[in-house]
Amino acid sequence: MQGTKSSGVGNEEPAEGGVIERSPKQRLLDAVIDHFATDGLADQSLRRIAEAIGSSHRMLLYHFGSKDGLLLEVVREVEARTQARLAQMAEVTDLRSDGVIRQMWSYVTDPELAGFERLFFALYGRALQGDPATLPLLRGDIEHWLDANVALAADMGTPAELVRTHSRLGLAVVRGLLLDLLATGDRAGVDAALEAFAGSYEGRWWGAKAGAVGS
Repeated sequence: MQGTKSSGVGNEEPAEGGVIERSPKQRLLDAVIDHFATDGLADQSLRRIAEAIGSSHRMLLYHFGSKDGLLLEVVREVEARTQARLAQMAEVTDLRSDGVIRQMWSYVTDPELAGFERLFFALYGRALQGDPATLPLLRGDIEHWLDANVALAADMGTPAELVRTHSRLGLAVVRGLLLDLLATGDRAGVDAALEAFAGSYEGRWWGAKAGAVGS
């Protein structure tokens, strides 16, 4: 996966005429993500990572504290870029829920993202076991995604008392099917399951479908 590819986890483009000023830490993080996208994530020490991006082991420790700290930041950044892509997809699909679901699934199942997604689930599993180094990943993770989905659905006119339930359902379905795909490689099977979910919203606004389910 190339970090600058439109189908991958590239940085968001600045608004027309705008300039994005990135901190030294953010520039390092961007470089690490690009490196992982190109060379993979397996068996890479901090020293090897630093050498690959033209930095130093000391600088990575200064900004991220440890290898686990760096990997957590990588996961968070990729998640943030995915949330930004979700918002962009909603704009081009005229806010139809089934279209957003299908496009989001196509995006997250790009094989070039698989390494980052395996890293996410690996760190998440460690956090669920109480590993202090990865526990920060649990703080606000679900809420951040729910907030992003709720903000999106609010533009569709979804009643506030229903939207959070459906946002949580969508997150659970996509993450669960993504884990299934990474574990089994059964692309046809998980695609069929995703289509069954997306089809339940086909041609409807969130609010219209939510009214029937949530009543």
